[in-house]
Amino acid sequence: MNPAEFETLSATILVAIFLLAAVLGFVMRETRFCTMGAISDVVYLQDWGRVRQWAMAVGVAMLGFTALALWGGLQVGDVLYASTRLLWASALAGGLVFGAGMVLASGCGARNLTRLGGGSLKALVVLMVMAVAGFATLKGITAVARVRWLDGLQLEFGSLALLPELLARFAGWPLAASRLGLGLGLGGLLILLAFNPARDAQRSRSALLGGALVGLCVTAAWWLSGRAAEVAEHPQTLEHVYATTYSGRIEAFSFVTPVAHTLDWLMFFSDKSKVLTWGIASVLGMVLGS
Repeated sequence: MNPAEFETLSATILVAIFLLAAVLGFVMRETRFCTMGAISDVVYLQDWGRVRQWAMAVGVAMLGFTALALWGGLQVGDVLYASTRLLWASALAGGLVFGAGMVLASGCGARNLTRLGGGSLKALVVLMVMAVAGFATLKGITAVARVRWLDGLQLEFGSLALLPELLARFAGWPLAASRLGLGLGLGGLLILLAFNPARDAQRSRSALLGGALVGLCVTAAWWLSGRAAEVAEHPQTLEHVYATTYSGRIEAFSFVTPVAHTLDWLMFFSDKSKVLTWGIASVLGMVLGS
């Protein structure tokens, strides 16, 4: 692939993920898809509607990812989150801090992006603070603490620290069977749980449809990043890369680091080294679509 072809592919991928994120933002806003909101509904209202919606989304996404991994040519080892190490302390600390912040900010990054699209100034403030805090955790003062005290607490598995790989390794199953069993089993179970009877059948159907569409958007993002954007040899570095992603690996939807990168891109727009990436395009698409 020559440089001109690579630039054309990159532009096409950026437009595609922008449009896909716009669809995701529209669906999330119209169906009130929100993880924290689902938990709040259960705790305060004993309403499981949005939990079932969440289960539907995760189940569909799991089935879609499993299909891509088994039959779609997706290289699981190239996914951003695939590693032989499990940084358990960082994951626990990050999860606790993120959860607390999500409650204080009335939603996660994705939820605040959809609110920003609806004109919420509170969401704008939340996202700006989240971007600064995200950058600090990646490269700044909290990054020093993370690397020094948390990242060293890890488990090394010698193979990918993913459930199918671990099951195949310790149970002696073929890897394909392990992926198929876990993907179909867990994904299918979540979808079945999502179909529990609801008081309001019409509202339940709308929520489940929204969840299914969110899951399909995530699956489409995995295919777009892992297959359509795959480049066997970068025209300059000759490395195997995935066009437009900041990491050069397979990414889908994430709305913390990309929000930080979006703020950086806007602040240093005239700097030619600051280019549009997969994450920035998805952030902008979410805002426009919602």
